[in-house]
Order: sequence, then structure tokens, then C-alpha cells
Amino acid sequence: MSRELSLAEIFQLGYYWETKILLTAVKMDIFSALEGKPKTAGEVAGRIRAHEPTLSLLLNALVAMNLLAKEGERYGNSSIAEKHLVRHSSHYVGDLLVLHDAEWNNWGKLEETIRTGRRSVDRHVFETDPELGGNVLAVLDRIGRQSGPELAKRLQLSGPIRLLDLGGGAGTNAIAFCQVYPELTATVFDLPATLRVTEKTVKEAGLESRISLRAGNFMTDGLGGPYDVVLMSDILHYQTFESNEALVGKVFTHLAPGGRLVIKDRFLDEVGTGPAWTTAFAVHILVNTQQGGCYRTGDAMSWMTKAGFTSVTELEKTAVVQGVKIREA
Repeated sequence: MSRELSLAEIFQLGYYWETKILLTAVKMDIFSALEGKPKTAGEVAGRIRAHEPTLSLLLNALVAMNLLAKEGERYGNSSIAEKHLVRHSSHYVGDLLVLHDAEWNNWGKLEETIRTGRRSVDRHVFETDPELGGNVLAVLDRIGRQSGPELAKRLQLSGPIRLLDLGGGAGTNAIAFCQVYPELTATVFDLPATLRVTEKTVKEAGLESRISLRAGNFMTDGLGGPYDVVLMSDILHYQTFESNEALVGKVFTHLAPGGRLVIKDRFLDEVGTGPAWTTAFAVHILVNTQQGGCYRTGDAMSWMTKAGFTSVTELEKTAVVQGVKIREA
């Protein structure tokens, strides 16, 4: 049984101050300005063209948040900030935080959206700011490299498998599957702008001979194939229930007999109140997309069953669902 929140915790949930302080610091690239050695507020202000007295307030708050350290009049990055928030770091995640800052005004319309049921967003920020979208894909690629091999191994594939990574983004999963299974070849299907990032990551992995790129809109264009495995990873929540149902049916026709559809997403449990992070993510999708939503595992399984898949199973609770296209007699 979950415990009751204290009043202090309720206030902590209600205060968005620290969130905006961090997002602003990342957007202003304060952590990169502090790279290397500690600096005074005046030195940082000169580097980022800021007003020193007001910048000092922000820097002091970042110290209290354990993102910066202060000795005398000089500020320096904490180890975690130096690793993840300095732009030149190979572990930089700041672009993902900049995306959240770009969505800030959308969150301000949450009450209006809840009261009216009407969304205020007509295009995702990736469409309005393709450069930011590409940067975020690169961050998600670095994060996803940790989970991709684990997913690939869980499927226990063998032989010369043909994989379609549908809406595959930077090709993170396609690369992971190729690295786990030497005989596997993959196709990454995504929008042309996205595939410019994919092409770079595939080349960096040295897998150009095994991973092909196919540009298009997966709702309206042909997918190629037939494939032995189709992976749909984190694309459901950008679309409507009806669109997802239609897409699962479309995928069925592009699979070879005995082929599998694997759907990985942020699913809600059957009562819709968990996992906790996903319930908040569902609200995020509400205010930041034109038509997306978070769905239950049972929804995905019903789409598969309706399309003709058999052996529909939940491989990982509220995360991964699989269906098999029966072999012809």
C-alpha cells in the first residue's frame, strides 16, 4: 500500500522553480561556460552575455541543487554536471532538456486542455525545429544503446533474420540487433529528415552493409519486405488508437509467415494508474502532441489479435508485447 504524502512533499511537487532553473541554465549553456576550472559570476556572465548580479542568483540556486560547487567567489561544475551538461561531453544530455524547455508554454495550457478537451498543439516541436529534433535523437541514441542489446537478446533470434525497425529514429535498435546477431540485416524506416541522423550513426557503427534506410511515412507508404521481425519502438504514443490499430494491421501484411511483430512502448497498466512515470508521460503527450496518447498493454495485444497475429504475449510488463504471424499450412 502506498503511503500518504506529507505537506512538505505536496509543496515540493507543486514547486516547479528548480525545474525551470535547471532548464534555463542548460539553455544558456552555463555548465559549458564553467568547463575546466572554476570561474567567478562575472567571468561566466562575460562568456554567456548575461547580467552578473541576476546570474549570481541563478548560480547560487544551482549550488544548492548540487549541480554546481562554490568556493569563495568561484563556481565550478559538479561531477555529474561536468559529465552530462557540458556540451562537448560525449555523455551530454542537454539537448533533451532544451526540448523540455521548448515545451514549457504548452504545459501552461494544461488547464485549458483539461477543461475543453481541445489540444493547443498542431505540430510537434520536432517539425517546427528540425535541428533540435536531430540533437534530441542523438541524445536518445546514446541513452538507448544501453537497453537495445538487452531487448535483442530477449527475443532469442537465430539465422539470417530480416529486421524492420519501423520509425527507428537514429537506428539505435537496428544497430544493437546487428551487433548481437551477426547474420541479421536491418532496414530503418523513418522520415527523410530523421534518416539524416540515422545515416551518421549507422556509419559510425560501421554497419552500412547490413543496415539500409527507407524514407517515408509509415502510415501511407509501402514498408518493403517481407521481414522476419518488425520492431515498433516508442512510436505508438504519437498516434491515435485508430492509427495504431491500422498500422499493426499493415505490418502484418509485410511480415513473412512465422514472422514476429515486437512492440516496445510506455504502456499504462490495465487500470491506468501506473507505472507512475507513464501516467505523467501521458499528460505530457496530451499537451505536447496533436493527437498522441499512452495506451494499455491490452490495447496493443488487441490490435495484434485483430490483425491476425497468434501467440500474442507480454514479454515485459507495461513495456514489450509480441505477436507471431502463423506459418502457412
